[in-house]
Amino acid sequence: MATTPGQTTTDASIELGAAQRTLDLEIEGLRAVRTALSGELGQRLDQAATVIKATTGRVIVTGMGKSGHVARKITATMASTGTPASYVHPSEASHGDLGMIGVKDVVLALSWSGETPELGDIIAYSRRFGVPLIAITSGANSALGRAADVALILPAMEEACPNGLAPTTSTTMQLALGDALAVALLSGRGFSALDFREFHPGGKLGARLKAARELMHGAGDMPRIGDDATLSDAIVEMTGKRFGVTAVVDAAGHLVGVITDGDLRRAFKGGFTDQPVAAVMNRTPRVIPGSLLAQQALALMQEGKITSLFVVEDGRPIGILHLHDLLAAGVV
Repeated sequence: MATTPGQTTTDASIELGAAQRTLDLEIEGLRAVRTALSGELGQRLDQAATVIKATTGRVIVTGMGKSGHVARKITATMASTGTPASYVHPSEASHGDLGMIGVKDVVLALSWSGETPELGDIIAYSRRFGVPLIAITSGANSALGRAADVALILPAMEEACPNGLAPTTSTTMQLALGDALAVALLSGRGFSALDFREFHPGGKLGARLKAARELMHGAGDMPRIGDDATLSDAIVEMTGKRFGVTAVVDAAGHLVGVITDGDLRRAFKGGFTDQPVAAVMNRTPRVIPGSLLAQQALALMQEGKITSLFVVEDGRPIGILHLHDLLAAGVV
């Protein structure tokens, strides 16, 4: 085992053991949450989701210290998955930011002990104006637990910190329950990948959530020949458009087949360049709709070991999507 200067192998072993123990305890905490969700905690999570779905305002998430950091992450997860949410700092709330909480909102407050003094003004405000209060805490009989309309009571578990002081297991459990609530709301609303894209337009994730029609080459660039053409015509079209494939369409413009450069090579072994394309084409090509997500198109290409897919609407090819288009967009 490698050590840093001045560090002994025994020291490193102790540190590795502490790291492993941390994960073991946090895993135990997550298992305890999962078990609790099969009972009363699960029923209360359903109640919390019902309260949030009924509101016409936002979820105001709050917490102090490490719980505050977890609260910010839960806020971001909810906001990006279709549940409008904002974070309000408890101390700032006591100095004017209570005005950020509307009567149509729902407050989601995090406190492991349930006795965080900084939450007092938010709790009192929510009670005074009838703003629904949901708590995530391990203190069922705490000030927060008793005041909440819906109290999500987490099992009391040992912190990974050897002194039992630094929030570790507890914050992992809070975060997991927050994710569970956010995903429950997402599922209940039928929030789709296309909806998700509206909040994630940038980066690789945004690229993967683009629709095929946004990345494809349109009709002007798409290789296409009639079903009465010959293989010689196919060669000319494929050479000019450089996709290594061409669509074959009938007189009404419907896709009736596809010819690839591989099909041409196999046909040419017999020396026949004047064959009709109908004798060689693949009559059941793999095609995609314009609404298909880029990441799904990529999966089809990988599965079929192909580099191009024709985009078809109402039976007619409207464009062609190439693997290079996905690469250029940052999907891969």
